[in-house]
Amino acid sequence: MPGEVIDRPNPPALPSHIPDYVDGLIVKLEKTKLKDDVDVAVKKWQRAANYIAAAMIFLKDNVLIERDLTPEDIKPRLLGHWGTCPGLNLVYSHLNRLIIEHDLNMLYVVGPGHGAPAILASLWLEGSMEKFYSKYSRNTEGLTALITKFSTPTGFPSHINAELPGCIHEGGELGYALSVSFGAIMDNPDLIVTCIVGDGEAESGPTATAWHSYKFIDPAESGAVLPIVHVNGFKISERTIYGCMDDRELAALFTGYGYKPVFVGKDMDAVDAELAAAMDWAVGEIKNNQKAARGGNPITKPQWPVIILRTPKGWTGPKEIHGHILEGSFESHQVPLPKAKTDKEELAALQSWLTAYKPEELFTEAGEPVDEIKSIVPKDKKALGQNVHVNESYKPLTDVDWRPLCAEKGKEESPMKAVGSLLDKLMVANPKSLRLFSPDELCSNKLDAVFDHTGRNFQWDQYSQNQGGRVIETLSEHQCQGFLQGYTLTGRVGIFPSYESFLGIVHTMMVQYSKFNKMARESEWRKDISSINYIETSTWTRQEHNGFSHQNPSFIGAVLNLKPTAARVYFPPDANTFLSTISHCLRSKNYVNLMVGTKSPSPILFTPEEADAHCQAGGGIIKQASTEDGLNPDVVLVGIGAEINFEVIVAAKILQERCPELRIRVINVTDIMILSATDNTHPHALSDDAYAALFCPEVPVHFNYHGYGQEIKGLLFGRPHKRITFGYYIEEGSTTTPFDMMLVNKVSRFHVAINAIKGAALKNEKVRLRQHELVTALERDIKKTQDYVRGHGTDVEGTYDMPKF
Repeated sequence: MPGEVIDRPNPPALPSHIPDYVDGLIVKLEKTKLKDDVDVAVKKWQRAANYIAAAMIFLKDNVLIERDLTPEDIKPRLLGHWGTCPGLNLVYSHLNRLIIEHDLNMLYVVGPGHGAPAILASLWLEGSMEKFYSKYSRNTEGLTALITKFSTPTGFPSHINAELPGCIHEGGELGYALSVSFGAIMDNPDLIVTCIVGDGEAESGPTATAWHSYKFIDPAESGAVLPIVHVNGFKISERTIYGCMDDRELAALFTGYGYKPVFVGKDMDAVDAELAAAMDWAVGEIKNNQKAARGGNPITKPQWPVIILRTPKGWTGPKEIHGHILEGSFESHQVPLPKAKTDKEELAALQSWLTAYKPEELFTEAGEPVDEIKSIVPKDKKALGQNVHVNESYKPLTDVDWRPLCAEKGKEESPMKAVGSLLDKLMVANPKSLRLFSPDELCSNKLDAVFDHTGRNFQWDQYSQNQGGRVIETLSEHQCQGFLQGYTLTGRVGIFPSYESFLGIVHTMMVQYSKFNKMARESEWRKDISSINYIETSTWTRQEHNGFSHQNPSFIGAVLNLKPTAARVYFPPDANTFLSTISHCLRSKNYVNLMVGTKSPSPILFTPEEADAHCQAGGGIIKQASTEDGLNPDVVLVGIGAEINFEVIVAAKILQERCPELRIRVINVTDIMILSATDNTHPHALSDDAYAALFCPEVPVHFNYHGYGQEIKGLLFGRPHKRITFGYYIEEGSTTTPFDMMLVNKVSRFHVAINAIKGAALKNEKVRLRQHELVTALERDIKKTQDYVRGHGTDVEGTYDMPKF
């Protein structure tokens, strides 16, 4: 009936046997007999970490239960996620043992993002919290601060983020932990990243694809990922897909992916012995694969270990309340006892839950973890929260001079071909710290010069396996973004080139990353990292052959919406300015850089020296297209975007021929942020005086812009102008010709010229006398050109010839 509360029964037991036909797919291990002191240590670690994690969600006082709990001890808002924490703490404790016994260099990437209570608890136990945040010292005062401030305005949030030591992956939007982990191990041969993939996250499309990541990893040059699939059966309010799959189904799935699966958790009383055996075996498998590859006898299509860890949801928490099942159900996903502050039964259950961990056996009188717990903390920066790959790994690229690659002014060159040549030289100079992550579009985007000295790193292809390669090409933008993030956050430099229309697929990933980076910059212990670099090409202006679906510049707006301290968007108008721009971007740190350019051959407007000066200024006057070098104009024409800028230049030529009495200043903007009003505080914004000197706001100005109108209008809001008009992408397109794309979106040379005449007529009497005549002739040109395109299926010959001034 509507509103009726139905309690959910315990989930059905999984099959106790595996059919013979999949017996060979599942690795069966003998349980590892841990040394007595180690066994005690890992169990006490888990109890202490689980205690702290649970206390974080509930307690604002009495953090070590030195007296019975009262309602006043409970936080007014109970925020956090308990259900995943015990499994994360179980793994953390065993990773400590593993690092010490095998002398490993390891990171811990956690997919269940709201597991922050678990990770914070373990970071406090190992001393990483006090290393980077003195107020979280390992004593009663520090523990009190950690617990009572959690999920408050002055404490840590409930999701894993950049403020957490050792973290390279933001919690929240799910699906990316695995690809970030694989990005981190590339060119880090000594690194193992243990990645927890929750069974809820495993339902996401990016995660499903990320299981194939090993097929892009050459073990001779890179480290390894140890995936642990944490199957606890429930999401926030529903069963998980993996939780409803038995062992034979999961074994078949992961064997098909290319893994050797081992299952842990059939006997929860012996789970430590099972997990220890599985981890030791996994490290052995990883080292065997790497030894073969590094010894010159690589294994073809090596299988890699994966651990399937089954634990009850909310394990070690309260079993039930008010007759409702908690442990082992979705009810324990977030806050198992949501009315602990007002309900006596729930408060008593909380008291029983927390005291069952026996905190008096876990902490000294001073609130410090007991010696057994501290005995399994790795030393010498090997602790998971202190790994140097997170904190101290960035090294700038060895630079390459881009100027010798420039084309001669007045000639034509594809910007992407020029960039490809530069990237080739940069990869030769930086053989272990620069990679391209591309969704199968490098050659289409004319960047294939990168293959002059490297190849694609695809290990499942008999022709490219075991040969390394600086290029990762995979038809998944999510994978490219995840790889890029992991690679960048561990100190290297990456580039993500893509068709313009499909970068939007990773819009929210990019935003999540920029938020991570913002918080990282505000954490004093985080060091600088490379910027992440996008090259957006095959733009809507040259996607006429693929049709309307491929015409979408929306990713530009996504980057522009970021904080001014985070975002940089560039529109180099020719090959030489693009070379200058990408050279700058690859040297920059901590930004999201977006470079928008054409792959088509286009006129070279600047010498190398002029290109560099133009880019450093963010824009400037194109004197050869202006009248009298742009002095005393009747109208200012501004081009932003390579193809769009070309239309402005041709419009200037048309106007000079048809209306020689009209005075024009032509401007190109390559760094769009210079337009931002000074009160928007972007560091690249022109001062009011500099803006007025360049754009002459006392005369009409027409902006011809590559992206959407609201972007350019928003940037210019607050700038003074006597009259301002715009041309921009208006969501018109089809399978047509390149110039017809300009016409239907009203950014063609004819539309620019019409706006120029109407604007100049306000100041220049001679232009006003001829306004109707000139505009009518241009409108006829539009109609005549459209008729030609529809009749011949091609543009008028010479449409893209550079005019001579």
